[in-house]
Amino acid sequence: MATEHYANVTIGGGNAAGYVAKEFVAQGLGKGELAIISDEGVCAYERPALSKAYLAPEGPARLPGFHTSVGGGGERQTPEWYAEKGITYKLNTKVQKVDAKAKSLTTASGNTITYDKLIFAAGARPVYLSEFNTPGSDLQGLHYLRNTADADKLVQDIQAAKASGGKAVLVGGGYIAMEVASQLANNGVPCTIICPENFLLSRLFTPKIAEFYEKFYASKGINIMKQAKATAFEGSGKVQQVVVSTKDGQQKLDASLVVVGVGARPNVELLDGQVEMVPKPVGGIKVDGFMRTSNPDIYAIGDLATFPLKMANGKLVRQEHVTNARQTATLAVKAIKGKATEPYDYLPFFYSRVFNLSWQFWGSNENAEVAHFGDFAGSKFGAYFISGGKVVGVFLESATPEEQSAAQKVAREQPAANLAELESKGISFATSRM
Repeated sequence: MATEHYANVTIGGGNAAGYVAKEFVAQGLGKGELAIISDEGVCAYERPALSKAYLAPEGPARLPGFHTSVGGGGERQTPEWYAEKGITYKLNTKVQKVDAKAKSLTTASGNTITYDKLIFAAGARPVYLSEFNTPGSDLQGLHYLRNTADADKLVQDIQAAKASGGKAVLVGGGYIAMEVASQLANNGVPCTIICPENFLLSRLFTPKIAEFYEKFYASKGINIMKQAKATAFEGSGKVQQVVVSTKDGQQKLDASLVVVGVGARPNVELLDGQVEMVPKPVGGIKVDGFMRTSNPDIYAIGDLATFPLKMANGKLVRQEHVTNARQTATLAVKAIKGKATEPYDYLPFFYSRVFNLSWQFWGSNENAEVAHFGDFAGSKFGAYFISGGKVVGVFLESATPEEQSAAQKVAREQPAANLAELESKGISFATSRM
């Protein structure tokens, strides 16, 4: 079998890998110095589009339109771009083994690739209901959304549901459920969200914020079942019904397609036992402030990297978000090139766009008091999160770019404040500090 050597090898073909390539080119890259190995069939792309514009009924996003790094304001890195830059991009290539001591990896075809530095960007995978032995979880028509192949299958089933008058069920009450439900509604497919918690996106929303979105979704014809659990799926080869358990008992929902979004697991197995891992519930590969693992020749970035959050006194965190993927990719390359001068100082950030709404959140909501403000009867509102007498997080819906910049600044600087002051001043508390 063949053996190849590259100074730098990246495993993984998601957002992070594209931004690795972008930064290597910016730092100066010789031909043959970088190889990206991906088990996907297409070059790196902006993954958030899959649950948003990719599913839109009109003018849907399609490649090559959203290859990295257009989402971060960079070039569209098509396959031709990688070739022009002298980057080897191995598609449809699965890595079966990494030998950290030998600084080598073995592909499913038996080929060996050696490296000087390895950037591990294998991302995360969906949590599958089959892991819990949920009856019927192997039926056709159950969808998990992680890559373009997943999205293409979902689009086909959405089109079939539209043609047949079918219905959809979404399992989970987080990002995937909310974003896909909005596009199902846009496509005219009736859908129900099965949310196991008391309200949508409970890890981030407050009950008051969630109430706004739940009412908005109801106005779009989306049904939400809270404190509910999908316990089984029924059908002959393909899903036809979902068995749902609630505090009031059990019922069955008709479904020609189901979308499952109940979490993700970091893909760390290739390095298990070779670098230091972080125990659950955080999980992931432990890295320092420059994305180095316990092996100085291996860097971990993106969804699977667990890093010290500087603004939280070095608390180890793992962030499954495109912004973190982009920034950790850039930092790892700079560290390899000897150009990184400051350790990672990330401001946690989350966002979503559904229908004509758009929200952003910066900072932390952990163990925090909440000061809501704005027009919850309309669609322009927000919340400050306060801990230890300081503002540690900010949520905004339908904010202007200026308001977003002000909120981000507040979350970063963590000024002293009290609930009454924040509720009274609202967004002006942030904008007045610009």
